[in-house]
Amino acid sequence: MAKKNIKKKSSKECSCGGKKECTCESSQKSKPLSVITKGAVIFEPGSTKKYKTGEWRTFKPTIDLARCIKCGRCWMVCPDAAINQRKEDGKFEINHDYCKGCLLCTKECPVKCIPYVVEEK
Repeated sequence: MAKKNIKKKSSKECSCGGKKECTCESSQKSKPLSVITKGAVIFEPGSTKKYKTGEWRTFKPTIDLARCIKCGRCWMVCPDAAINQRKEDGKFEINHDYCKGCLLCTKECPVKCIPYVVEEK
């Protein structure tokens, strides 16, 4: 596969100051997938909320709120921070915009109130 010539922004156009590996937010948004950093290294901390990764999932877990005992195990094991506690009743819900369907929550639930289905695309 031939390397593409990528025109690097000048330090005047870019907020990163002309570093070798440009990591500023403005250039990251405009880069096509073929130019993402090697190993998909994230240089900007706390950037996961910017990228909705739920469309990657194969399995879609859902919490049966009638059976939830509010133990929080699902919340503790979720590697994507896709599970949040509801303020009105203290039960947990899954934000499917960020859930990647790893099913750790399903395996850890002591009352097995998190069934899953195969994601329909």
